[in-house]
Amino acid sequence: MTHKPAERAIVAAHQKLSETLPFADASDTDDSARGFIAALSPAVVHAADGRVVWDNDKYSFLSGAAPTTVNPSLWRQSGLVAKQGLFEVVEGIYQVRGLDLSNITFVEGDTGVIVIDPLISTETAAAALKLYRSNRGERAVVAVIYTHSHVDHFGGVFGVATQEDADAGGIAVIAPEGFVEHAVSENVYAGTAMGRRAGYMYGAALACGPQGQVGAGLGQTTSMGEVGLIVPTLEIRETGERHTVDGVEIEFQMAPGTEAPAEMHFYFPRYRALCMAENATHTLHNLLTLRGALVRDPHVWSTYLTQAIRMFGIRTDVVFASHHWPTWGTDRILSYLSAQRDLYAYLHDQTLRYINQGYTGAEIAEIIELPPALANAWHARGYYGSVSHNVKAIYQRYMGWFDGNPARLWPHPPAELAARYVDAMGGLDHVVSTARTAFESGDFRWAATLLDHAIFVDAGHAAARELYADTLEQLGYGAENGTWRNFFLSGATELRDGNFGTPTATAAPAIVAQLTPEQLFGSLAISVNGPKAWDLDLSLNVTFTELDAAYHVTLRNGVLISDRLAGESADVEIRLTKNRLLALLGGDTTSEGISLSGSSAVLPALLGALDSGDPAFNIVTP
Repeated sequence: MTHKPAERAIVAAHQKLSETLPFADASDTDDSARGFIAALSPAVVHAADGRVVWDNDKYSFLSGAAPTTVNPSLWRQSGLVAKQGLFEVVEGIYQVRGLDLSNITFVEGDTGVIVIDPLISTETAAAALKLYRSNRGERAVVAVIYTHSHVDHFGGVFGVATQEDADAGGIAVIAPEGFVEHAVSENVYAGTAMGRRAGYMYGAALACGPQGQVGAGLGQTTSMGEVGLIVPTLEIRETGERHTVDGVEIEFQMAPGTEAPAEMHFYFPRYRALCMAENATHTLHNLLTLRGALVRDPHVWSTYLTQAIRMFGIRTDVVFASHHWPTWGTDRILSYLSAQRDLYAYLHDQTLRYINQGYTGAEIAEIIELPPALANAWHARGYYGSVSHNVKAIYQRYMGWFDGNPARLWPHPPAELAARYVDAMGGLDHVVSTARTAFESGDFRWAATLLDHAIFVDAGHAAARELYADTLEQLGYGAENGTWRNFFLSGATELRDGNFGTPTATAAPAIVAQLTPEQLFGSLAISVNGPKAWDLDLSLNVTFTELDAAYHVTLRNGVLISDRLAGESADVEIRLTKNRLLALLGGDTTSEGISLSGSSAVLPALLGALDSGDPAFNIVTP
């Protein structure tokens, strides 16, 4: 793929930003290097089969002044986030950073070590534990804490613990209430669509470099190894709970509905150290991730930050999180947490104020301004979440997709709308010519809008395709937000090189295996091809032999309904394990392990009515 240089408008915007933000402030540079002990060299992690699952060395280009093809603020952030190695937070608490999207933290107890957030992959977590032990000794893992229900905070658990140790009580696995339900549902129900969009969000198909992927703001990118899950042995249910693990007392604060639906903060009195999970990092976070998710609640988020300040603030000498670097000193911590709290509260309150004045989400995103104290705070910049898309998320949370204008209540879908716009503007060639004028004037947003319509009329139009790719590339070069940059450049990549699909698995077997029967049938229901099943009238009694649990399942009117069995008769009785049902849904219709009585036509009819998701659906083309 041939990259283009940055246009004059992008270079000028970068220069203006460089003159605006406090680049002389070196406190983050100092903090991100503080406590450095050792690095993994080379910083490359392989799977058992030799595949590279993580390569931090490919970010070695992130030094010196920002090139014109990268926003200087994002360049600064990416250089800080890419620092890799084992760091001392305080004596007794250590972090490995730069070996995955997230951090892994080691808290030393009386005899062993507590692991906080074991990354995404077994391989990266194991490499981090090895790096820790090579410098701190062969301490046994006595507990694992999941701060919240996103995969980059539990997926690598098999790199630090085994299911056998957890089953035998040798390792405690601690998580907030509701962890398993949310961890499973987010990765399965809309997992195919989220996985495809996550490929854009993290720039999975982009080459690393000044004209490609430079990071995602929160971390560099996601590792691509084995994902596992050990179900918690201890659920934290109430704020104020205290537990002692290997002699280390831990005070917990529940924070559900913030950055994750199941999330918690916790404090270590022995170390005067506070873990804020992912609710206070060195960026404005997402209220709605670009990959898709439920809209998060910024009001609740800010409320829990206030509570954390009140509960722990004056007792804390260091605050650390699941991403980025710690902050030291009580006064600095109070200022930092207060500004983070004010950031989410301000966006919430001011968006609602504008909503009640009749503004739409798109309009609010253009006019809202952060107070100077927040706009000039590096940790409040929009490297992962942005003011623009967070404001639109708040609008969506309260008002939904419809902005109240009746002309926008029933618009044509994109392809039909595009055909009418292009026709009204005088045809494809005229649209492309108008877009080229916009591009040359530096109005890349307008050029992208025009070319989006052009491509949805004729995806093979060479001039439109080339100019659209060039336009998205310039938008990527200009983006301060890491995930915006990745989205723009991923779109340009697919226009130039074709659809790259979903580079990573969307639902790891270890996660799918934790589906409850209710979640399993729910996942089955969203796979039913409704029109194909309109005329089917099926009923099944399904008994999971290892769970001693039975369910009555019907498929009528294209809707699959399941409920605990209460004596209903059915067309067919099926007995099997949950894993055998998963295998059956995966296409294994011949292996043993299924006991079936009744109509032999029901199960094939049900399976024939199911659709699988498309991990390579089009995004930037029709």
